[in-house]
Amino acid sequence: MTVAEKECKPSRAIKVGEEILVRKGAIHFSWKVLELPKSRVGAKLVPDYATETTTAEELEKFEMIRLANRDVFRKKPGRPTKKDRRDLDKFFD
Repeated sequence: MTVAEKECKPSRAIKVGEEILVRKGAIHFSWKVLELPKSRVGAKLVPDYATETTTAEELEKFEMIRLANRDVFRKKPGRPTKKDRRDLDKFFD
C-alpha cells in the first residue's frame, strides 16, 4: 500500500482526503478516501466511503490481463470424470 508515494504498513491510519495506491501484480489501483466509517462495513457500503480513481490506462491493462488469463482456467482435456464417463456410456448404448 502506498500513501502519498511512500510505502507503508497496512495498519497505518488514514485520513479523509488521502489517496491510496495499491499495487496488485502489474496493476496500480488507487482510491480517494471520502469519509471514515465508525466501524467495519460490508463491501456494498465501501463506495460511500471511498471512490476509485484508478486511471483508464491501468483499468485497460487490468482487462487485458484478465482476458489473457481467462483461457488458462478452462477445463483441459485429459482423463474424463466419473460423470463424463457415465454420459459417454449412455451415448454409446
